[in-house]
Amino acid sequence: MLQLNYIRDNKDEVLKRLAVKNFKDAETVISTIIELDNNRKAAQKQADDTKAEANSIAKQIGELMKSGNKAEAETLKAKTSELKNTEKALDEKLKSIEVEVFNLLVTVPNLPHSSVPTGKTAEDNEVVRESGAKPNLYANAKPHWELTSQYDIIDFELGVKLTGAGFPVYKGKGARLQRALINFFLDRATAEGYNEVQPPIVVNEDSGYGTGQLPDKEGQMYFVNEDNLYLIPTAEVPITNMYRDVILKESDFPIKNCGYTPCFRREAGSYGKDVRGLNRLHQFDKVEIVQISHPQKSYEILEDMRDYVAGLLQELELPFRILKLCGGDMSFASALTYDLEVWSAAQQRWLEVSSVSNFETFQTNRLKCRYKDTNGKTQLAHSLNGSALALPRIVAALLENNQTAEGIKIPNVLVPYCGFEMIS
Repeated sequence: MLQLNYIRDNKDEVLKRLAVKNFKDAETVISTIIELDNNRKAAQKQADDTKAEANSIAKQIGELMKSGNKAEAETLKAKTSELKNTEKALDEKLKSIEVEVFNLLVTVPNLPHSSVPTGKTAEDNEVVRESGAKPNLYANAKPHWELTSQYDIIDFELGVKLTGAGFPVYKGKGARLQRALINFFLDRATAEGYNEVQPPIVVNEDSGYGTGQLPDKEGQMYFVNEDNLYLIPTAEVPITNMYRDVILKESDFPIKNCGYTPCFRREAGSYGKDVRGLNRLHQFDKVEIVQISHPQKSYEILEDMRDYVAGLLQELELPFRILKLCGGDMSFASALTYDLEVWSAAQQRWLEVSSVSNFETFQTNRLKCRYKDTNGKTQLAHSLNGSALALPRIVAALLENNQTAEGIKIPNVLVPYCGFEMIS
């Protein structure tokens, strides 16, 4: 959530940057927020003046009572009663205005970093880097959804029987490959200095609000109505919320956590050939990396996180590219996002496998995640996260890119984790 003081002091800059994110109602919403805040300030001054007048009269009443002038004291008591009613009405008005301001503030997306490209769709994203040669497949190469059936390693139809579409069953070497990737990603993250945590996979409303999933993505989250809990769409939510209502020290930075969880997304409205097989699921596994940082270091850390994820893809021998997302393709909460995509040889297209984002103070303002600087002043920290990595499309690319007439070759780095070299 944007800070109200920043909006007031930098209205033109806020509107200019929101335009990069294609926030259609920016002028109306921002102007209304400032107008309401002016009303709040006026009501607050009136409330303060009323309270001061009531306190002054109370002292006069005491002095009059001491001097025996009870008649005049009673007259002033009636005035005090009127002032209390006025004060109560003003307090109610203030609370009402504060609710209106809050309800508008939570609809405003984060401001994009100055380097974010303008644009509305994925076609406008900026290619930062491309690495690795695209493999030339043999003549009878198949897409991964046919390979998984051929080698009986992932069963999509059984998942439909047990739950519904988008909930596959991993079997045999498919299940072992999943476990191998999870362990590989966690081992690499801990070697990089991330502290492994295993958080809950359901969270309360405060947690969803803290990281910006609520109210923006409420329709995409699975909701447990009886308990008012949400299944997590990413481990970012519980791991970042570990620092909700926490005051840190500068010496604590950087705070680095990683965690593996299943993730749940309704993905309403997704259909067509681009969502076949593992391309888009309702339940999937992911290892997440999360950092809480000093504001002066967050963009340096973002680059490090991006390069770390790229290193994982290199180890897996997957061709990949890095994109800087344009304003229209960024998430509600992000200030700057890099997407990493791998090449799917059989599908002949790029598949997103990671988003690495800096949220600056947008999440930490909601979370009240702060630190004390060297002057003892309380400041908001910055939060960042990234997929390192999401498994489904990694598996899809590994199966498609490494298929041969004899079977599917496992990348060398995964062989010790899998315990086998081929799926055949």
